[in-house]
Amino acid sequence: MQRLSGRRASSLRTEASSWSGLLTMARKRSSRTTFFLLSLLFLAAFTLFAPLPSLSSLSPPLPTSSPIRVIGQKFEIKNDKFWKDGQPFQIIGGDLHYFRVHPEYWEDRLLRAKALGLNTIQTYVPWNLHEPRPGKLVFEGIADIVAFLKLCQKLDFLVMLRPGPYICGEWDLGGFPAWLLAVNPPLRLRSSDPAFLRLVDRWWGNLLPQIAPLLYDKGGPIIMVQIENEYGSYGDDKAYLHHLVAVARRHLGNDLILYTTDGGSRETLAKGTIRGDAVFSAVDFSTGDDPRPIFQLQKEYNAPGKSPPLCAEFYTGWLTHWGENIASTGADFTAAALDKILSLKGSAVLYMAHGGTNFGFYNGANTGADELDYKPDLTSYDYDAPIRESGDVDNAKFKALRGVVKRHSAASLPSVPSNTEKRGYGPIQLQKTESLFDLIDKIDPIGVVESENPTSMESVGQMFGFLLYTSGYAAKDQGSNLFIPNVHDRAQVFISCPSEDNGGRPTYVGTIERWSNQNLSLPDTKCASKINLFVLVENMGRVNYGSHLFDQKGILSPVYLDGNVLKSWKIVAIPFQNLNEVLDIKPIKEIAHSRINKTLALTNIKNTEEVSIEPALYAGRFVVDETKDTFISFSGWGKGIAFVNEFNIGRFWPSTGPQCNLYVPAPVLRHGENNLVIFELESPNSELVVHSVDHPDFTCRSSSSSLL
Repeated sequence: MQRLSGRRASSLRTEASSWSGLLTMARKRSSRTTFFLLSLLFLAAFTLFAPLPSLSSLSPPLPTSSPIRVIGQKFEIKNDKFWKDGQPFQIIGGDLHYFRVHPEYWEDRLLRAKALGLNTIQTYVPWNLHEPRPGKLVFEGIADIVAFLKLCQKLDFLVMLRPGPYICGEWDLGGFPAWLLAVNPPLRLRSSDPAFLRLVDRWWGNLLPQIAPLLYDKGGPIIMVQIENEYGSYGDDKAYLHHLVAVARRHLGNDLILYTTDGGSRETLAKGTIRGDAVFSAVDFSTGDDPRPIFQLQKEYNAPGKSPPLCAEFYTGWLTHWGENIASTGADFTAAALDKILSLKGSAVLYMAHGGTNFGFYNGANTGADELDYKPDLTSYDYDAPIRESGDVDNAKFKALRGVVKRHSAASLPSVPSNTEKRGYGPIQLQKTESLFDLIDKIDPIGVVESENPTSMESVGQMFGFLLYTSGYAAKDQGSNLFIPNVHDRAQVFISCPSEDNGGRPTYVGTIERWSNQNLSLPDTKCASKINLFVLVENMGRVNYGSHLFDQKGILSPVYLDGNVLKSWKIVAIPFQNLNEVLDIKPIKEIAHSRINKTLALTNIKNTEEVSIEPALYAGRFVVDETKDTFISFSGWGKGIAFVNEFNIGRFWPSTGPQCNLYVPAPVLRHGENNLVIFELESPNSELVVHSVDHPDFTCRSSSSSLL
């Protein structure tokens, strides 16, 4: 995506002692806490952290042998054209990201792209999906990129691969693994910093050999591989770009077309292109811009005869942040803009052909003029693309774009499939299974991270989810004033008096947000002992674009109480299962089932518990007679995350909007009984009910939302 420049210099450092040692130390401090808390969370809410239903077993059954080199099969550039096997070729492609689609739906979505008339699929490769922890590689399930590429080939698609290492893409940290932010001294991301390059080399050394057998000249579908992503909008470190080219050539050979993509301006092309290494320079630009002068400018940054006009990101829609109206663009306007490019014999890749979903915690975020102007992305990545989030194609944009492609295609287009069938399974009654603070009270104190000052989420070895910071202060007759200058991203503040008769149950005081950071008044509390302060911080998604990319999470500054720095903190990690990670706590599985079964035996009893602002887990069950796509409506709920059958379907925040419902693909469901677990941060629906419905809804909006 089109979106500034690099970070400060740092000294040379070694790889292993820096990142590995630091994270190992952090884990030693928090491992007992993490295991104990996970056990409690598991007990509180079904098998929330049981192994994810092996998505690897759901990947399409495809051959595993390497393709045989096909004599005469060649994709090349000459005479300012693409050539496929000796014939001129016009790329009419689309972005479709395997990591935003359930593996059982890969083929379905690709067939819909085929019906749109596309001949090429472009996809990013997010490093953080495949290496969530240093040295822990994941290439199965939703991360089985080889299976996805082979499926593309089976369906007669060519592939343009974008392995980064930076991808942007409205994806957490632009695809970089968050553990890079824990390295000390700090890495300079997207630069020729030697320590950073060593980690990139290690990553590409694992990834690129897997895709090398799938290059087009070896019988595979991959015709081009992108170097970095829109680097000209960020920096101008040519040594970094040349290094990436050298690594790619070492693993993929000299015949493959490497390419860059940059905005269609002289400044971005000058900084982001790689001259002297035979790297093709593609462009992107706003939909509706006149393509002629931009394609002419593109020629200046390619060798003579080596500049086929290519818009590598033709925007079919746009992203949406929480608190905004859902983005949309006109079907006829978009189709007319595509027609202009194709009429010039130019090539185009639709961004997006199919957007999909930011399952788990992987949504990205943007910033404005400074890092406080923080704008997290929705769970839905529908993007107003022609193939909608749930795969629907019966819409004006799909029809208009297909009509344009049909006019420019020599071959006939496949018939258009029907929309996916959807079902609403009705109301789902939930029960509160455990308050977060009830769980915290049971934590083994030996494993809690202790620090004089607060420290970041990454530094304690946790990459996603929540951190709970606790400290204490003496009571005052007139209350106190709390100020946290730098919190990423949203902190809920609670206080308690341990000497009270109720055992000092925490009381909600207020919320401190990164984008509207203000002092918080703590109430006058009569307490014979020190008052306990609890600050629950949510990581809402790391910045994926721009100069504020180094986006650590948690409390990143001293905490001030009445102008004085508050010391002596305890930090508790509160992890939840992400899209590609399995948290193994099998020893308590049988106990968990026993406890939850007893809790859910009460689901028909009307909830009479007083509703208050308190983070808690809620669980319920619903019966499915036939597995179809559905959406969970969170109308009346506050803010949180949800899991269906242990699958993290993402974040909900209907009070801010615009997304009201979360998409649940049919493969996540099972015939018969299904489990739903919600971690609600604020106040639940008064009836403790959610609804399974048969449609998306992007009309939620609150006039009081602080993100508006």
